[in-house]
Amino acid sequence: MDKTIAAAAQRRVAGCRHRFDTRFEAYFDALAENLDTPALSRFTPRCLELLRDLSLRGGKRLRVALLYEAARLVTDERPPGLEEAALSIELLQTHGLVHDDIIDDAPVRRGGPSTYYAYRREFPGDDGTALGLAVLAGDLASFLSMHVLLEADAPAEIKQAMLGVQLRAGAETVAGQITDLERDFEPLPSEDLLHTVCEYKTTRYSILAPLRLGLLAAGENLAEHDERLRRYATPAGISGQMRDDYLDLFGDESVTGKSPGSDIRSGRRSYALRAVLAAATAAERSLVESALGDPRCTAGTVDRIRKIALEHGVDDALRAGMRRYAEEAAAEASGWRPHWREEAVAFFEGLPLWNVQRMQ
Repeated sequence: MDKTIAAAAQRRVAGCRHRFDTRFEAYFDALAENLDTPALSRFTPRCLELLRDLSLRGGKRLRVALLYEAARLVTDERPPGLEEAALSIELLQTHGLVHDDIIDDAPVRRGGPSTYYAYRREFPGDDGTALGLAVLAGDLASFLSMHVLLEADAPAEIKQAMLGVQLRAGAETVAGQITDLERDFEPLPSEDLLHTVCEYKTTRYSILAPLRLGLLAAGENLAEHDERLRRYATPAGISGQMRDDYLDLFGDESVTGKSPGSDIRSGRRSYALRAVLAAATAAERSLVESALGDPRCTAGTVDRIRKIALEHGVDDALRAGMRRYAEEAAAEASGWRPHWREEAVAFFEGLPLWNVQRMQ
């Protein structure tokens, strides 16, 4: 039964992605023509080109699927403002990716160069300019994500509510990023701290915000439903973050688009690395600690840490954890049937389960 529900969710995600990607490409085509930028500037068009490239390069568009399906909980029509909300979500995601890659000093994103490293190649020996341009590119994406909502063909009160959701999500995500860096100063962060980082850095803008935006576009009163949305988003977010952390240590680069071990090189005490540190012997822990935060950490060292993790069953424990939280989210969604349309409820029931299954 789980596989059937998950497969249906997978098909919906694929359909949402196809529908949105065409719209996203058209948005960037129009942006290049309509955005009021300095006529003599050469750097501004290049910035827009890099944002377009990163935005269109890949991603499952899970946030967009959550948005579309949240509206479908209420109606099978496309309510005004829904498409602009989708653009806003993905532009805010682009902002986050650009800045994450700066913080992590990550050369690769979605199978291509990160925005930061693209600039570093264009300005060899001038890291200050490369850094400044990458920061500004991320900033521009965040401002565009808000501006697109103001241009939505939707009632003013809905646009205002949507803008409030996105501004709040953006601020909370930055707070999560700050706490993410703080976490890495803990020798062995507690699981509660990891859950808090996940809540602020990921869950609130990747799950809650799309759900809220979709329901707002469909005319729902968020106050009546926000608690059940939170009960769904929290375990779904933890399961998804565990999956990402698992793939960073155990994943295949040809599938993930990122080099394994990026969390190790950036010194990130993720769910996976916390589990390794907790289970390791003193000698093994010393090896892991020496590699954490070392950007020159070799593939061989990452492989040794992976073997330590496998020997201690960290892979099995992470899979069990992400499955447990996915099932908790699915159970919450199954209780939505008295409130919303069956076919959309089934999507939210299946999505966390598919998210776990698609890595195996």
